[in-house]
Amino acid sequence: MEKHDLPQTSRRGFIGSIAAGTTALGLSAIATPLSLHAGTIQNNNADDPDAWFDKVKLKKHRVVFDVTEPREIMPFAWPKVYLLTNQATGSQPKDCGVVVVLRHNAIGYAFVDDLWAKYKMGEMFKANDPKTKAPSVRNPFWKPQPGDFQVPGIGPVEIGINQLQDNGVMFCVCDVAMTVFSAVAAQMNNGNAADIKKEWVAGLIPGVQVMPSGVWAATRAQEHGCAYISV
Repeated sequence: MEKHDLPQTSRRGFIGSIAAGTTALGLSAIATPLSLHAGTIQNNNADDPDAWFDKVKLKKHRVVFDVTEPREIMPFAWPKVYLLTNQATGSQPKDCGVVVVLRHNAIGYAFVDDLWAKYKMGEMFKANDPKTKAPSVRNPFWKPQPGDFQVPGIGPVEIGINQLQDNGVMFCVCDVAMTVFSAVAAQMNNGNAADIKKEWVAGLIPGVQVMPSGVWAATRAQEHGCAYISV
Protein backbone atom coordinates (compact mmCIF):
# COMPACT_ATOMS: atom_id res chain seq x y z
CA MET A 1 0.00 0.00 0.00
CA GLU A 2 1.40 3.40 -1.00
CA LYS A 3 2.04 5.71 1.91
CA HIS A 4 1.92 9.52 1.72
CA ASP A 5 3.65 11.48 4.47
CA LEU A 6 2.55 15.01 5.27
CA PRO A 7 5.05 17.68 6.34
CA GLN A 8 5.12 18.14 10.10
CA THR A 9 3.18 21.41 10.05
CA SER A 10 0.55 19.92 7.76
CA ARG A 11 0.25 16.80 9.92
CA ARG A 12 -0.36 18.89 13.02
CA GLY A 13 -2.85 21.10 11.21
CA PHE A 14 -4.68 18.05 9.91
CA ILE A 15 -4.88 16.48 13.36
CA GLY A 16 -6.01 19.79 14.81
CA SER A 17 -8.80 20.07 12.29
CA ILE A 18 -9.94 16.52 13.05
CA ALA A 19 -9.95 17.28 16.79
CA ALA A 20 -11.84 20.53 16.25
CA GLY A 21 -14.40 18.79 14.09
CA THR A 22 -14.91 16.06 16.66
CA THR A 23 -15.42 18.64 19.39
CA ALA A 24 -17.88 20.60 17.30
CA LEU A 25 -19.93 17.57 16.32
CA GLY A 26 -19.96 15.99 19.76
CA LEU A 27 -20.14 12.26 20.44
CA SER A 28 -22.01 11.64 17.17
CA ALA A 29 -18.71 12.15 15.38
CA ILE A 30 -17.25 9.06 17.00
CA ALA A 31 -20.37 6.97 17.47
CA THR A 32 -19.87 5.00 14.25
CA PRO A 33 -16.15 4.23 14.87
CA LEU A 34 -17.01 3.13 18.41
CA SER A 35 -19.70 0.78 17.17
CA LEU A 36 -17.27 -0.70 14.67
CA HIS A 37 -14.93 -1.60 17.52
CA ALA A 38 -17.47 -2.92 19.98
CA GLY A 39 -16.05 -5.75 22.04
CA THR A 40 -12.44 -4.57 21.86
CA ILE A 41 -12.25 -3.92 25.58
CA GLN A 42 -13.51 -7.34 26.60
CA ASN A 43 -11.69 -9.32 23.93
CA ASN A 44 -8.20 -7.87 24.28
CA ASN A 45 -7.72 -7.56 28.04
CA ALA A 46 -7.51 -10.19 30.73
CA ASP A 47 -9.26 -7.96 33.27
CA ASP A 48 -12.76 -6.53 33.28
CA PRO A 49 -12.39 -2.71 33.51
CA ASP A 50 -14.48 -2.46 36.67
CA ALA A 51 -12.80 -5.43 38.34
CA TRP A 52 -9.38 -3.99 37.45
CA PHE A 53 -9.94 -1.21 39.98
CA ASP A 54 -10.59 -3.68 42.77
CA LYS A 55 -6.82 -4.09 42.99
CA VAL A 56 -6.49 -0.69 44.66
CA LYS A 57 -9.21 -1.22 47.27
CA LEU A 58 -6.99 -2.88 49.86
CA LYS A 59 -4.19 -0.31 49.55
CA LYS A 60 -3.72 2.15 52.38
CA HIS A 61 -2.85 5.12 50.15
CA ARG A 62 -4.62 5.55 46.80
CA VAL A 63 -4.18 8.10 44.04
CA VAL A 64 -5.04 8.50 40.36
CA PHE A 65 -2.95 10.63 38.01
CA ASP A 66 -5.11 11.89 35.13
CA VAL A 67 -2.82 12.40 32.11
CA THR A 68 -4.25 14.23 29.09
CA GLU A 69 -1.05 15.60 27.48
CA PRO A 70 2.57 14.37 27.18
CA ARG A 71 3.84 16.98 29.73
CA GLU A 72 7.48 15.91 29.29
CA ILE A 73 8.47 13.68 32.27
CA MET A 74 5.65 14.71 34.60
CA PRO A 75 3.22 11.80 33.94
CA PHE A 76 5.89 9.41 35.23
CA ALA A 77 7.92 11.55 37.61
CA TRP A 78 4.92 12.34 39.80
CA PRO A 79 3.94 8.70 40.46
CA LYS A 80 7.61 8.05 41.32
CA VAL A 81 7.70 11.00 43.70
CA TYR A 82 4.48 9.76 45.30
CA LEU A 83 6.02 6.34 45.93
CA LEU A 84 9.34 7.73 47.20
CA THR A 85 7.79 10.19 49.61
CA ASN A 86 5.38 7.60 50.95
CA GLN A 87 8.34 5.31 51.50
CA ALA A 88 10.18 8.12 53.29
CA THR A 89 7.21 8.52 55.63
CA GLY A 90 6.82 4.83 56.42
CA SER A 91 4.63 3.37 53.67
CA GLN A 92 6.13 0.89 51.22
CA PRO A 93 5.10 0.71 47.53
CA LYS A 94 2.99 -2.36 48.31
CA ASP A 95 0.86 -0.12 50.56
CA CYS A 96 0.15 2.33 47.74
CA GLY A 97 -2.49 2.07 45.04
CA VAL A 98 -1.32 4.22 42.14
CA VAL A 99 -3.33 4.51 38.93
CA VAL A 100 -2.20 6.42 35.83
CA VAL A 101 -4.90 7.18 33.25
CA LEU A 102 -3.52 7.85 29.77
CA ARG A 103 -6.13 9.67 27.72
CA HIS A 104 -6.57 12.31 25.00
CA ASN A 105 -3.12 13.32 23.65
CA ALA A 106 -1.26 11.14 26.17
CA ILE A 107 -2.40 7.76 24.81
CA GLY A 108 0.79 7.33 22.79
CA TYR A 109 2.64 6.38 25.97
CA ALA A 110 0.55 3.20 26.11
CA PHE A 111 2.20 1.79 22.95
CA VAL A 112 5.46 0.02 22.13
CA ASP A 113 8.25 1.63 20.11
CA ASP A 114 7.33 0.07 16.75
CA LEU A 115 4.02 1.93 16.62
CA TRP A 116 5.71 5.22 17.50
CA ALA A 117 8.04 4.84 14.54
CA LYS A 118 5.42 3.58 12.08
CA TYR A 119 2.73 6.15 12.85
CA LYS A 120 5.01 9.07 13.81
CA MET A 121 3.36 9.34 17.20
CA GLY A 122 5.85 11.94 18.37
CA GLU A 123 4.40 14.30 15.77
CA MET A 124 0.83 13.13 16.25
CA PHE A 125 0.85 13.72 20.00
CA LYS A 126 3.49 16.49 20.11
CA ALA A 127 5.76 14.38 22.28
CA ASN A 128 9.48 15.06 21.99
CA ASP A 129 12.31 12.65 22.70
CA PRO A 130 13.99 13.78 25.97
CA LYS A 131 17.42 13.22 24.39
CA THR A 132 17.02 14.58 20.85
CA LYS A 133 14.34 17.18 21.67
CA ALA A 134 12.76 16.26 18.32
CA PRO A 135 9.38 14.53 17.85
CA SER A 136 10.01 11.08 19.28
CA VAL A 137 10.07 7.98 17.09
CA ARG A 138 10.07 5.75 20.18
CA ASN A 139 8.20 5.59 23.44
CA PRO A 140 10.87 7.22 25.63
CA PHE A 141 9.28 5.90 28.82
CA TRP A 142 9.07 2.25 27.82
CA LYS A 143 12.18 0.39 28.97
CA PRO A 144 14.49 3.44 29.14
CA GLN A 145 18.21 2.99 29.52
CA PRO A 146 19.93 3.57 32.90
CA GLY A 147 20.55 7.26 33.39
CA ASP A 148 18.11 8.37 30.69
CA PHE A 149 16.32 10.65 33.13
CA GLN A 150 18.03 13.07 35.49
CA VAL A 151 16.29 15.38 37.95
CA PRO A 152 18.23 18.39 39.28
CA GLY A 153 19.00 17.98 42.96
CA ILE A 154 18.07 14.29 42.86
CA GLY A 155 20.08 12.72 40.06
CA PRO A 156 19.10 9.68 37.95
CA VAL A 157 15.53 8.52 38.44
CA GLU A 158 13.83 5.32 37.33
CA ILE A 159 10.58 6.54 35.82
CA GLY A 160 10.12 4.10 32.96
CA ILE A 161 6.66 2.60 32.67
CA ASN A 162 8.13 -0.87 33.19
CA GLN A 163 9.99 0.34 36.28
CA LEU A 164 6.86 1.92 37.73
CA GLN A 165 4.87 -1.24 36.98
CA ASP A 166 7.48 -3.20 38.94
CA ASN A 167 6.54 -1.01 41.91
CA GLY A 168 2.83 -1.67 41.51
CA VAL A 169 1.79 1.38 39.48
CA MET A 170 -1.23 0.56 37.30
CA PHE A 171 -1.62 2.06 33.81
CA CYS A 172 -4.75 2.27 31.70
CA VAL A 173 -5.64 3.87 28.36
CA CYS A 174 -8.74 5.46 26.86
CA ASP A 175 -10.51 3.34 24.24
CA VAL A 176 -12.39 6.33 22.82
CA ALA A 177 -9.13 8.18 22.17
CA MET A 178 -7.62 5.08 20.56
CA THR A 179 -10.64 4.85 18.27
CA VAL A 180 -10.45 8.51 17.23
CA PHE A 181 -6.69 8.71 16.75
CA SER A 182 -6.42 5.37 14.93
CA ALA A 183 -9.06 6.72 12.52
CA VAL A 184 -6.95 9.87 12.11
CA ALA A 185 -3.91 7.66 11.42
CA ALA A 186 -5.92 5.74 8.84
CA GLN A 187 -6.76 8.95 6.97
CA MET A 188 -3.17 10.14 7.10
CA ASN A 189 -1.78 6.81 5.86
CA ASN A 190 -4.56 5.77 3.45
CA GLY A 191 -5.27 2.82 5.74
CA ASN A 192 -8.23 1.05 7.26
CA ALA A 193 -9.32 2.45 10.62
CA ALA A 194 -10.52 -0.88 12.00
CA ASP A 195 -7.27 -2.62 11.06
CA ILE A 196 -5.13 0.12 12.57
CA LYS A 197 -7.18 0.09 15.77
CA LYS A 198 -6.56 -3.66 16.08
CA GLU A 199 -2.85 -3.10 15.46
CA TRP A 200 -2.73 -0.46 18.17
CA VAL A 201 -4.51 -2.69 20.68
CA ALA A 202 -2.07 -5.51 19.85
CA GLY A 203 0.80 -3.05 20.33
CA LEU A 204 -0.15 -1.95 23.83
CA ILE A 205 2.54 -2.23 26.48
CA PRO A 206 1.99 -5.41 28.53
CA GLY A 207 -0.12 -4.70 31.57
CA VAL A 208 -1.82 -1.58 30.21
CA GLN A 209 -5.58 -1.94 30.66
CA VAL A 210 -8.01 -0.58 28.06
CA MET A 211 -10.82 1.47 29.59
CA PRO A 212 -14.14 2.43 27.95
CA SER A 213 -12.94 6.03 28.18
CA GLY A 214 -10.35 7.97 30.12
CA VAL A 215 -12.95 10.04 31.94
CA TRP A 216 -14.74 6.83 32.90
CA ALA A 217 -11.48 5.50 34.35
CA ALA A 218 -10.69 8.72 36.22
CA THR A 219 -14.08 8.66 37.93
CA ARG A 220 -13.97 4.92 38.66
CA ALA A 221 -10.61 5.39 40.37
CA GLN A 222 -12.11 8.06 42.61
CA GLU A 223 -15.07 5.82 43.40
CA HIS A 224 -12.49 3.29 44.62
CA GLY A 225 -11.01 5.83 47.01
CA CYS A 226 -8.24 7.33 44.90
CA ALA A 227 -7.33 10.95 45.44
CA TYR A 228 -7.34 12.82 42.11
CA ILE A 229 -4.33 14.60 40.61
CA SER A 230 -4.44 16.19 37.15
CA VAL A 231 -1.16 16.03 35.24
